[in-house]
Amino acid sequence: MKYSYYLLIPLLSILFACRENHDQEVQELIENYKSELAPDKRVALWDVQFENDSLKGETDQIEGLANLVADLNQKEIKFTNAVKQLPDSELEDKTKALVTISVANIRSNPRHSAELATQALMGTPLNVLKQSDGWFLVQTPDGYLSWVDRAGIQLLSPEELEDWHGKPKVVYTELTGHVWSSPKQEEMVSDLVAGDILTLEDEEGIYLKVALPDGRLGYIPSRSSMLFEDWIATRSTSPEKLISTAKQMMGVPYLWGGTSIKGVDCSGFTKTIYFLNGKIIPRDASQQVNEGEEIDTEKNWEKLEVGDLLFFGEKATEEKKERVVHVGMWIGNGEFIHSRGRVRISSFDPSSPNYDEYELNRYLRTKRIINKQSDGVISVSEFLTNE
Repeated sequence: MKYSYYLLIPLLSILFACRENHDQEVQELIENYKSELAPDKRVALWDVQFENDSLKGETDQIEGLANLVADLNQKEIKFTNAVKQLPDSELEDKTKALVTISVANIRSNPRHSAELATQALMGTPLNVLKQSDGWFLVQTPDGYLSWVDRAGIQLLSPEELEDWHGKPKVVYTELTGHVWSSPKQEEMVSDLVAGDILTLEDEEGIYLKVALPDGRLGYIPSRSSMLFEDWIATRSTSPEKLISTAKQMMGVPYLWGGTSIKGVDCSGFTKTIYFLNGKIIPRDASQQVNEGEEIDTEKNWEKLEVGDLLFFGEKATEEKKERVVHVGMWIGNGEFIHSRGRVRISSFDPSSPNYDEYELNRYLRTKRIINKQSDGVISVSEFLTNE
């Protein structure tokens, strides 16, 4: 018995070592997939772990999960696949949604006290991944993953969203306004901001009868909107259009997470400028900097053109990577427009009253996304016509 005990100790040590190596191999494989499929957790979900011979967690990268499972099977690793695949089956067929209020606040976690991550305008189609106590994890057209309150969306099946895509629509073009219960404008149905999408039901004189995405009906002045097709046809990222849109938002207050006329952060401002001119660009400054063509890193302002995006932050050192924390848009004559405290115009000219030494000192680079091939920049028509 004594000898059996001493023989068992090294045997157990070998087994534990094999188990440790085995777990490490699987974890390294999981991390490799994460690096490939979800390097940015803001736009892809790969929360997968390996514990006690079981794959656990959740992901929206379904094909990637299938490939991981195939790799483990090929290596003859025994395991249980308990990873939740998103969209969650509890949603049944309601895996799509439309924003039903003028501006929906979309948060980093499923509660009102959570950080405001981004916003989405009325009529924005969303992919729905799962729910938690009246909140839904959704993905916006720019790929952003965050949580929205049930009160701000209309859940739909893919077929119902397809039906909505086929209806005639109008785009609200005034900076702010309202849907009224009747042309008398005595009772408000909803407020509106520029870029909100409604379906067109009828024309009644100088008013349009419209439907909100949740079916509520109301009226808006014809002059305050355009047919979607006409709106798309007139969108342009010309210098004149970009400057005009940007300057219309002068003085709009800074709002962390804001991407609407009600309030914008720095990247929300540049995103809104481009959206109202027909383009969807990534949500955050640290994402926007990855798009388009690099134009300058040496403060050679003569290289810049209206619409170029200027990025600011901390330069890379041997100890840390570059950190992009701010973005603005070049408008010419040594000036750029950005949201810091409020939407404002700053200058790099020391003799200008708008001279901004603070941003000059943390300038990093300028990127051009106008007329440049870029995977992260798409046309607004792509998500509103379901192309």
